[in-house]
Amino acid sequence: MAEEYDKALKSGRLYVTTKQLKGEYPYLPVLDEILKDKEETSEAPLGLVQIPLDQVVGTVTAGRSQAFAGNFMPILPDKTELSTKWQSLCKSHLEEGIRDPIVAYEYMNRFYVMEGNKRVSVLKFFDAVSVTGNVTRIIPKRTEEKENKIYYEFLDFYKVSRINFLWFGEEGNFEKLQSLVGKEPDELWTDDERTEFHYIYEVFEKAYKKMESRATWEEMCDALVDFIELYGYQEMKEMNGIDLEKKIANSKKVFDALSEETPQISMEPEEEPKQKPRVPLLQKMIQPLAGNNESPVNRIAFIHEVSPKRSGFTYAHDLGRMHVEQVFYEEAEFEVFIASEYESPEDAIEAAIQEGNTLIFTTSPVLYNASVKVALDHPEVRILNCSLWPDKGVIRTYSARMYEAKFLIGAIAGGLTENDRLGYVADYPIYGTVACVNAFALGAKMVNPRVKVYLEWTSRMRADIRKTFSGNDVSYVSGRDIIIPDKDEGARHFGLYRREDDVKNNLAMPVQNWGKFYEQAIKNFMDGSWKTNVGSGKSVNYWWGMSTGLVDVITSQNLPIGTTRLVKLLKNVISKGDFNPFAGIIYSQTGIIQGDEDEIMAPEKIVTMDWLAENVIGSIPKMSDLEEKAKPVVQQQGVETVEEE
Repeated sequence: MAEEYDKALKSGRLYVTTKQLKGEYPYLPVLDEILKDKEETSEAPLGLVQIPLDQVVGTVTAGRSQAFAGNFMPILPDKTELSTKWQSLCKSHLEEGIRDPIVAYEYMNRFYVMEGNKRVSVLKFFDAVSVTGNVTRIIPKRTEEKENKIYYEFLDFYKVSRINFLWFGEEGNFEKLQSLVGKEPDELWTDDERTEFHYIYEVFEKAYKKMESRATWEEMCDALVDFIELYGYQEMKEMNGIDLEKKIANSKKVFDALSEETPQISMEPEEEPKQKPRVPLLQKMIQPLAGNNESPVNRIAFIHEVSPKRSGFTYAHDLGRMHVEQVFYEEAEFEVFIASEYESPEDAIEAAIQEGNTLIFTTSPVLYNASVKVALDHPEVRILNCSLWPDKGVIRTYSARMYEAKFLIGAIAGGLTENDRLGYVADYPIYGTVACVNAFALGAKMVNPRVKVYLEWTSRMRADIRKTFSGNDVSYVSGRDIIIPDKDEGARHFGLYRREDDVKNNLAMPVQNWGKFYEQAIKNFMDGSWKTNVGSGKSVNYWWGMSTGLVDVITSQNLPIGTTRLVKLLKNVISKGDFNPFAGIIYSQTGIIQGDEDEIMAPEKIVTMDWLAENVIGSIPKMSDLEEKAKPVVQQQGVETVEEE
């Protein structure tokens, strides 16, 4: 065993030398010293625990701390008591295995050895995965520090899962993981479920470390959650190890994008490209025969979640598709695919690719994950998804700054209400939606400081919107943005309307002119001014508003002339950039959000709002409040408050 000790000794001394040259502490961290200045810790015995050896990082007392390097390899010379016992343990491990449990303390999900430092050293030398230990947990006082908050999230997760080999760098990931594996917040894990998850964890860890050898434990675990979120836990369980490793390796672009601090937001169109002459139809047909490898994109697909006849949202996008078909009738051929008619959204996008489409618009946030997964398999195809605040870096996304229109709608409603009570119907609590609610409330308050906005969500379980509005004597309501073509007359009320004995009078509506965006995006792509972000690790979102013509408000001729003039004025100053609905001092239901009269809220803060304006009566639903059909898209793109507390 002398040969093994000599190797371990060299490893330990090399570690010490390397750390000293960097001016870093080279020996084992000591828990007593770490806790010396900590306030009000408590202890909880955990009994026998299988401890991941990667998480055994130090010793409890200083007595043996400098007998080992920080990597737990010995640094005392041969012929010492340490070397003799180490070699004896080494022999035992090889012949029969080390069976006696160590004694350790756990603090912040790292383990510090009280008895068994040499056992840990030998096991680490042979790259063992874990060691059995009798563990006592040291629980710190709850604080507002990020790491402390994550630890308390871990404690809640550990109660139900008994899993200790995870640690995240971002808040909320323990709760998210519990949901992603299909469990309720307080639902216990079975032994089989732990074993199944541990296998997936090991496969992911191995594949991820091949790609990101310098990644920290926290970064790897964060990436695991994002990978599960993208592919789905059930789908991952059904993959064999080889397929799972391939998917993980193929997702490197996603992991690169996740390392970026914030996605990139494009608030205005790119510079207008130089107009190229239109390609005559005959020339377009013979170009491939001439061997031209730079022929323009000539097949473009739109993937709708459902038929335009069933959804006003989809109908608006289909109008945009009709517009570009007329504009580019010579340069391109267009196809429409309905995702609900396929076994999965991925199948619909794959079908579009098989038909030769190389530019694809997926027109619903629900299709975001499918768009990313297919894009990873087809880097030659450009896919754009209609959603907000992406973080995967593989596709581009686009959305409309509808909060600008909602501010105007709110101003109209605030001026019309006779009893200072308004209603607002929202759908999913996802990025951008809360900004629309608040903009409506702020617009209403601008013209009527007494106004209250009663908020209801169509995605909330057991929501009775009519009862809420009737019970609170709400007459003016901001509802869906556009009509649903195939619905009956009772469902054809949209925008801002007045409720009077079930007779609804439409007064104003926000408009999304998607043809404006689609025309510009296709021009940029065809003219070569598209600066692709594929492989760059950057997430790009086009977020256009009134200044581009994508967003507008149409008003009824029955509005008072003064109200019409106000809308025209506000539309003009917003379009010019002279006014922002989220400028100046802003109060939420719980206090001041923005306290500077001259401050304009950053786009990133507008996108990710998780608070409601002070004059809103209602709340943002949590995940457990939502209907099942709403949970997948909210899980992916929901504001943070939808997570369980």
